[in-house]
Amino acid sequence: MGGTSSRVRTFNSTASWKKHFEEAKTTGKLIVIDFSATWCGPCRFMEPILKAFSEKYTDVEFVKIDVDELSEVAQEFGVQAMPTFLLIKRGTEVDKVVGAVKEELQKKIETHRK
Repeated sequence: MGGTSSRVRTFNSTASWKKHFEEAKTTGKLIVIDFSATWCGPCRFMEPILKAFSEKYTDVEFVKIDVDELSEVAQEFGVQAMPTFLLIKRGTEVDKVVGAVKEELQKKIETHRK
């Protein structure tokens, strides 16, 4: 098994994220953006959970954005606490979960992926 088996995409530049986001707007696919930071304990707790969700909900796209690396993207979405999970469809925020709340995130994914 080579490389990473995770279906969670990580973006390391604002330009690559913006390009991806523009393309994603044209699909009706639900995108879950995980705004996290390396120093954030609850973010690390949610990492394997997000990976498991990405394998369970293959019709949903999961993206991870490090708020220290891409601070302007975090500001653009009004992220103030970590972790924050934004649920986006066609470029519009449809829901949001602040904090490491696995059950709430799962419920919202199931609601909006339809």
